[in-house]
Amino acid sequence: MKLMSGTKRPSQNSGERAFAYAKAMGIIRKTFIGNRISELTKAHSIIDLDRLLFPTRTYGLQEHDSFHDRDLLLELERRITKRTIQNILSVMNSFSRPPQILVQQLRSYEYADLKTCFNYLSAGKTSPPLITNIGLFRTVHFDAYPDIKKMISGTEFEFLLEKNIDEFSEAELDLLYYQHLLKTLNRLSVFDRINIGKIAAEEISLRNCAVAIRMRTYFNKSPDEILPQLLKLEMTVDNITIDLSAEARKILEIPLDSYEDWNGWRWKKLINPDYDGKEWKMDPRHFQNAASHYIYRMTYRYFRRTPLSICSAFCYIKLNQFEQDLLISIAEGFGLGMTGNDVFDLLKISSPQEALVYGGEQ
Repeated sequence: MKLMSGTKRPSQNSGERAFAYAKAMGIIRKTFIGNRISELTKAHSIIDLDRLLFPTRTYGLQEHDSFHDRDLLLELERRITKRTIQNILSVMNSFSRPPQILVQQLRSYEYADLKTCFNYLSAGKTSPPLITNIGLFRTVHFDAYPDIKKMISGTEFEFLLEKNIDEFSEAELDLLYYQHLLKTLNRLSVFDRINIGKIAAEEISLRNCAVAIRMRTYFNKSPDEILPQLLKLEMTVDNITIDLSAEARKILEIPLDSYEDWNGWRWKKLINPDYDGKEWKMDPRHFQNAASHYIYRMTYRYFRRTPLSICSAFCYIKLNQFEQDLLISIAEGFGLGMTGNDVFDLLKISSPQEALVYGGEQ
């Protein structure tokens, strides 16, 4: 994927982009990101979180007594996801023809649902998983589950029919998703192509690193086992080719119990710190959270700095998806019986000051 230098903004469809940005700004102010993240610390249970997120809902006195905790958690997650999709579609519908890169972002839900279906099939489950409704942008016939042939025939996923279920790899779908995402950059202005390309490149690099760290720490996988799970993608900026799996490959041989040996690695700032007097070991959960925060802050800055652009719409979608992931993570923490302090400490949200950092304020 080649990115050209330059900063000229596009002029076509400026009215649509202005309308989309105004609508996006209005929705973003109501989301639990930026300054509003600290409000989440008011919740101490699934019910508290439910009422904080959906304050206009009417609750019967005995409504929650009829739900098991698991049912209540699933219902809350369903409503969080539904609201996120509605927010995304609200801005996408501002365009007479939504840019393909925004469509691909929305279809990330379809990719995720297809992964879940394959995992269900591998486990022998005949009942379908909960599918996210993205409306007319969906291409997979999920209602045909468990008939995988009917589900994906005639779609970009048809190549999976050549494999057995036990040969399915989630990395294949991740690679396909990002390949299509990067291809859509070619249809954008130089301004949008460069700015969105920077975010995508960092995200792919960090995704590869997180996969490598998880596979090494949790599953003790060898470099030969990890390499096929990395997304082998490249970008070319000003005739310089950037290998987006390079940083992940560098860490395949670095000891997981020696903090000093990570000196010189580009993403060292995102690994768990070394406290004097304590034994250090790589913490994949810390890296994953730190990587998410890094991309979040970057996205938030670009959203504010690139108004009236496709980049701002791209960032808007990512911000809504970040909020969704955050809220579901909090809900799942409560579902596991964690206290509010435990959940927010795990997610690095314990004060307005930390919320500002998470929200990307500089």
